[in-house]
Amino acid sequence: MTLTLGACSIMDGEKIDYKSAGAKTGPSLDVPPDLTQLTRDSRYVVPGAPITASNYKVGQVAAATPTAASSLGDIRIERAGTQRWLVINRPADQLWGPVRDFWQQNGFLLTEDQASLGIMETDWAENRAKLPQDIIRSTLGKVFESLYSTGERDKFRTRLERNASGGTEIYISHRGMIEVYTNQAKDQTIWQPRPTDPELEVEFLRRLMLKLGVPSDDVKTALLPETAKSGARATTINNQPVVQMDDGFDRAWRRVGLTLDRTGFTVEDRDRSKGTYFVRYVAPNADKKEPGFFSKLFSKENATPPLQYRIAVVSAGESTTVSVLNASGAPESSANAQRIVKIIADDLK
Repeated sequence: MTLTLGACSIMDGEKIDYKSAGAKTGPSLDVPPDLTQLTRDSRYVVPGAPITASNYKVGQVAAATPTAASSLGDIRIERAGTQRWLVINRPADQLWGPVRDFWQQNGFLLTEDQASLGIMETDWAENRAKLPQDIIRSTLGKVFESLYSTGERDKFRTRLERNASGGTEIYISHRGMIEVYTNQAKDQTIWQPRPTDPELEVEFLRRLMLKLGVPSDDVKTALLPETAKSGARATTINNQPVVQMDDGFDRAWRRVGLTLDRTGFTVEDRDRSKGTYFVRYVAPNADKKEPGFFSKLFSKENATPPLQYRIAVVSAGESTTVSVLNASGAPESSANAQRIVKIIADDLK
């Protein structure tokens, strides 16, 4: 109870009171077709001992050199621009249960809970604290809760990675949807993506720190904003679209991973030692008016099948190139590759 009250007192501005779409009656946000889980390819599995979140191999890398960091006991916060993540000196198998409980205590259901990949993802949930608290709402709203809606939904992905020192890195990424009218009569709506909210990511990192034992006074100032920005730009090298970043490998790897989580790609696997993310992507249908693969959340009819790609992160000193490879590892220069590069570059700016 103390931790819960402390978390509520930290949030500056509007409060957070999430209610899972799956926890109430009425239509809920279905998982878009591109986010359904495919059968994992056996070639991505690390051979040897059974895979758990604690022993999943991410490769041996040099210690990270973050832009800024704050240490609170065995928890360190690292940041790059609007992105934040936690570095914790505990094995992942000790953190998996508390992190799962954390999301459930905050009003979410988990649609993905894969310790073998170090990934858990919430369902679409509504922040009920955004509803107007007028006299009508305070009386009828408690009886007819489903009559009120903010027209917004959020979901969060949490990714745990083991680092070279035996600790764990925790990333939280946000994705949002908004319900908009499709005609002047305002009798039909569709759900469309809305921009990622870094402040929500920061707030849940704060709350997770409380859950993991960091005193509330330390949490209040632990995730202050950073003024420095890192360069990231889309360009072409040898007729292949790429993203060029002014970062070394460690920082670029973390930033690209967060961007992939934020922008809706499904990361099926990753190999940090080779700088490779294995992802799925659904190309937008040119015959439909709605842009992107979030356009029809309530229908999976005629869904475009997902394509598998590899996102390669290659560094030379303090400069990194991010490129798109096909499922076989060959350079990709198709229209899809160009779209993927643009999506990554836009989020990294």
